[in-house]
Amino acid sequence: MTDTAASTQDTPRDIIVTSALPYANGSIHLGHMVEYIQTDIWTRFQRMCGNNAVWVWADDAHGTPIMLRAQKLGIEPQALIDEMKQEHETDFVDFQLSFDNFHTTHSDENRECAELIYQRLKSAGHIATRTIEQLYDSEADMFLPDRFVLGTCPKCGTEEQYGDACENCSATYDATDLENPRSVVTDTTPVKKNSEQYFFKLDNFEAMLKEWTQGEQLQPEISNKLKEWFEDGLQDWDISRNKPYWGFEIPDAPGKYFYVWLDAPIGYMASHKHLLGSDQAEFDRHWNPDSKTELVHFIGKDIAYFHTLFWPAVLEGAGFRKPTAVHCHGFLTVNGQKMSKSRGTFIKARTYLNHLQPEYLRYYYAAKLNNKVEDIDLNLEDFAARVNSDLVGKIVNIASRCAGFITSRFDGTLASALSDESLFAESAAAGKSIAAAYDSREFSRAIREIVAQADKANQYIAEHAPWTLIKEPGNEQQVHEICTLGINLFRNLVIYLKPVLPTIATQTEAFLNNEPYNWADAEAPLLAHAVNKFKPMIKRIESEAIESMVNDSKEDLKSENALTEAATGPLADDPISSEIEFDDFAKIDLRVATIVAADHVKGADKLLQLTLDLGGEQRNVFAGIKSAYDPATLIGRQTVMVANLKPRKMRFGLSEGMVLAAGPGGSDLFVLSPDAGASAGMRVK
Repeated sequence: MTDTAASTQDTPRDIIVTSALPYANGSIHLGHMVEYIQTDIWTRFQRMCGNNAVWVWADDAHGTPIMLRAQKLGIEPQALIDEMKQEHETDFVDFQLSFDNFHTTHSDENRECAELIYQRLKSAGHIATRTIEQLYDSEADMFLPDRFVLGTCPKCGTEEQYGDACENCSATYDATDLENPRSVVTDTTPVKKNSEQYFFKLDNFEAMLKEWTQGEQLQPEISNKLKEWFEDGLQDWDISRNKPYWGFEIPDAPGKYFYVWLDAPIGYMASHKHLLGSDQAEFDRHWNPDSKTELVHFIGKDIAYFHTLFWPAVLEGAGFRKPTAVHCHGFLTVNGQKMSKSRGTFIKARTYLNHLQPEYLRYYYAAKLNNKVEDIDLNLEDFAARVNSDLVGKIVNIASRCAGFITSRFDGTLASALSDESLFAESAAAGKSIAAAYDSREFSRAIREIVAQADKANQYIAEHAPWTLIKEPGNEQQVHEICTLGINLFRNLVIYLKPVLPTIATQTEAFLNNEPYNWADAEAPLLAHAVNKFKPMIKRIESEAIESMVNDSKEDLKSENALTEAATGPLADDPISSEIEFDDFAKIDLRVATIVAADHVKGADKLLQLTLDLGGEQRNVFAGIKSAYDPATLIGRQTVMVANLKPRKMRFGLSEGMVLAAGPGGSDLFVLSPDAGASAGMRVK
């Protein structure tokens, strides 16, 4: 698909570039930025080569998690997605992302495109309806959307997983497949109930998909993984959800809504349509099945299934063009481990920007990224060392070593000749290989070749030592040409790094009185040309800045305590949850209580019903300790309870507190007991 001699193309390529849509219920973090920086570098490079690369994307603004988050905050979903879109876009701009349009899937354009695609699919016989079993919350009198259900993954056994996919093993399944499901609305066990739903007949496209997924559109790792899906047989895809659901209602099906994964990728089309405005002919030119425009998606490996099976099949069935390429990347680890809230390595984009320049992270990610589906690690110590060594100590250092002589000795004008034309020719020739690396997304190779050129430039300047030569009369012309060569080698390095470091490129263009660089500018030197006084372009990373960023990342999450997690689902990724401040912990009222009654709860697998005496006041509490205790052995025993926990309505009654217990679970679960002599109602310090 790519042209490795990108800078010498006769005909510019038309390219629509997209990134996966950030979900509109939370802030952007550095894991997200791997993909967005990767997309930006590739898109900027294409533009430098004269290609018409347009980057369009949007916030993914539909689905149950947004409903839940809005309910938790006490606001309408529309208010939440509006707020998040503004926050996301501000972060993206400050990270120097050069997108052409950032839209929202909750838009008129997306509704129009989604309804059109649905109607075309239905007319062509690709939509079926049938009655299926779904989980139903009898107490709330509602069918439960996927994210209103938590249970045990049927594939890997991980607990507390939502009803659509497992965050541990990435398996997708129906909510009815969950083991030990419970409703997050009422904390009760849902029942199965019949409901009519709408399905996309994916197997209608099996032959096309078998051929398409084994072509050049996908990386070999993804193509090989997809073979497993064909071996198991393609299943019809449920594209509808019952109300309540935040999204678009299906036109001919009152009370039914498009599943978020139907209209989310359509958001790429909708964002492009929004950018083009009323120019329907231009939209059709890019999206018709015979279009010569390239459609290039950048996504994470966790959503490859949707983008490489469902999405191309939907486009094919609706009479639109399929993607030219779907580029998948791996996840981000920090210091060799999964991003951690308690360690302060779950870093929000804004928290990073409050402490460090965006160029640092852009460069480090570029130095790590390749065209394979591999995770990359942000080692914070290596991060500082590499940026300080490469950007400050090698690349910008070339300009700082030479610019002073040009300004002070040669009236701010470069010489009319170079001291070593062969070295410049080598630098210019390197552009072809570096361009090929960018075009094929081998950014780490591009960076290695750029740094190798920087090493040669520094070595040449050190060997010829203009600061020593200038001390001897008669060496002025030689020094002038040496420094002119140094400035031109620096300029070429900046041209090659412009997709990664756009701000430094802009500063260099101003320093050298140049128009914005394109890729071909590296082929010819800048001679007999007036330049401005050199100004520092980048500072060293100090360890204190990184430490401060990590500490602030811990502070970002201090309010996400264990009690909130119990109500809304897991928020942290550690065995120990997000750290909290002492003041937060002090709000918890721990009291000694005497268990005066204990019994089984009819219909509950894990709960016992306890009556607790706090010294003159009794509370009813449902505790998940049935696996470890015979209720008869608990009567008369003292325990510790959270006395100021807001009462929670459950199917079995009102729970008015929480009994504290510890242990790995099952029979190894131990109710906490106070010291001997403690009286009921006593506060635990």
